[in-house]
Amino acid sequence: MIRLVKKSEVTRYSGLNSVAIAGFIAFGTGCIIFGLLGVNPLTAYTVMFKGVFGSFHSFSEVLVKATPLTFTGLAVAVAAVMMLWNIGAEGQLVWGGIFAAGTALFLLPEAQPYMLIPAVLVTAAFGGMLWALIPGVLKARFQVNEILTTLLLNYVAIIYMEHLFYGPWRDPAGFGFPGTAQLPEAAHLLRFLGTRIHLGFPLAMLCAVGLFFLLNKSSWGYKVRVIGKEQKAASYAGFNVTGKTLAVMAISGALAGMAGMAEVCGIHYRLQTGLAVGYGYDGIIVAWLAGLNPLFVPLTAVLLGALFVGGEQLQSVLGLPSTISLILEAALLFGLFAGKAMQQYRLVFIRSDSIPERSPAGRPE
Repeated sequence: MIRLVKKSEVTRYSGLNSVAIAGFIAFGTGCIIFGLLGVNPLTAYTVMFKGVFGSFHSFSEVLVKATPLTFTGLAVAVAAVMMLWNIGAEGQLVWGGIFAAGTALFLLPEAQPYMLIPAVLVTAAFGGMLWALIPGVLKARFQVNEILTTLLLNYVAIIYMEHLFYGPWRDPAGFGFPGTAQLPEAAHLLRFLGTRIHLGFPLAMLCAVGLFFLLNKSSWGYKVRVIGKEQKAASYAGFNVTGKTLAVMAISGALAGMAGMAEVCGIHYRLQTGLAVGYGYDGIIVAWLAGLNPLFVPLTAVLLGALFVGGEQLQSVLGLPSTISLILEAALLFGLFAGKAMQQYRLVFIRSDSIPERSPAGRPE
């Protein structure tokens, strides 16, 4: 007979081991898939590697994708530290993009860059924060499950965004193309080294460092972590659980909103189809691969960005579906969970004849 027994202690390297196990499972899954598609796994992984690291331009695209992933990963991580499951980073990202585009197109269309860039950043963060506070208030005041509310609000945000760029915000000179007019040049984020890497990338890095110190080096962060581990004990200690819940959801939404600003002002230069491509959901995987540590979030965001860019190379070079990268992404997540289970539990083999028989009353004979 086999039983699952919890280990008495977990080593300090458990998180690293879990990531290694996740990588091994994802690699093995990829080998199986490539084999079923009739492609040598070594050839496929070589194409992915060259597609990511073959040139500086290729790797720059990894950093472009890592920018919104870092923001949404941080958004998920800061909420999860308090055991709040924000599945709505996608919708909060969308509202950040809406507020950024609205500010640049209608609120301050003639402003100079030194005024407009901070304005779109603040309003985008505010838009994401407002959308996150809806489930935050429902959770804090009425104990409504935030997983359901944040998930459903994603669809509301996307539908409203489509209403805007198909309807009242549609570019009249766009020849029927669904999208807003191009943002004024003053709202375009600065790009570096002739690539698409923009100002959003170093801003995301700064947010990761700032969030780490906020959660780990401040009394506010200490209270948030205590509430996440034991809410009843925190209440007895006099911690304002309701206030902290709202504050954490506000910060989470603001970070996701900045991801929307980075995409609108750094990549698309308009509000259009392609803003909501799943970065909010991918942020969940980024956060968990990072062990909810803000300092590790940019690293896992780069890892996932490399996976996406490599998947695109599989399509262009080998003719394979680019969705393979999504399968590998899912394998990473399930591998991470499997790795954590292996670190915390162990299998114990028990001989069936050593198990005492029980009497009808439930007592051992």
